[in-house]
Amino acid sequence: MTKIHKIPDVVIKRLPIYLRYLQQLMERDIDTVSSQQMGEDLNLNPAQIRKDLSIFGDFGVKGMGYRVTELAEKLISILGLDKQINIALVGVGNLGAALCQYNRYQNTSTKIVAIFDGHPAKVGQKIGNLVVHPMEDLSKVVKELNIKMAIIAVPAQAAQGVADQLIDCGIKVILNFAPTLIQVPPGIKVQNADVTTELQSLAYYL
Repeated sequence: MTKIHKIPDVVIKRLPIYLRYLQQLMERDIDTVSSQQMGEDLNLNPAQIRKDLSIFGDFGVKGMGYRVTELAEKLISILGLDKQINIALVGVGNLGAALCQYNRYQNTSTKIVAIFDGHPAKVGQKIGNLVVHPMEDLSKVVKELNIKMAIIAVPAQAAQGVADQLIDCGIKVILNFAPTLIQVPPGIKVQNADVTTELQSLAYYL
């Protein structure tokens, strides 16, 4: 599906939430759902849900709501999840190894297909069904496996160097688990996943 540019990041981040919710409804054999019901279940404003979805087309049916399967299929297409997206994971410490094992058993289109580490002692080890590559192989493997996305799970001090290497290999989308901000040139999308800051923000509600 042709991408619509200049969509706010906050909208894009809500689309997978809608998709997961719809897939759960499908598992329960629910055929239709209203934006009101979606809002109640997801703790979101129904008007915001309608506004988000209307950016990409007219999916609702007046008086009935959304056809669950149809909308789920549309969201899969919008997000580009109708094809497998190959991912490289850099850093196979405790977090990286856990991410690799978790992804292995998820039936999704985003698949970790290659893992890398800068420590010679870890190179050649097997995690799940993948063997750890040295960083020197990054460019070659990215090209061979048509890798489009990368996950950084290295210590903070190594994150920027890893990001630079990934970008040099043609990677344009990065999920960063390192507890630091990385600098990237225009056209590169980075999403930070810092567990510590998430917990700190939740502490406000205690």
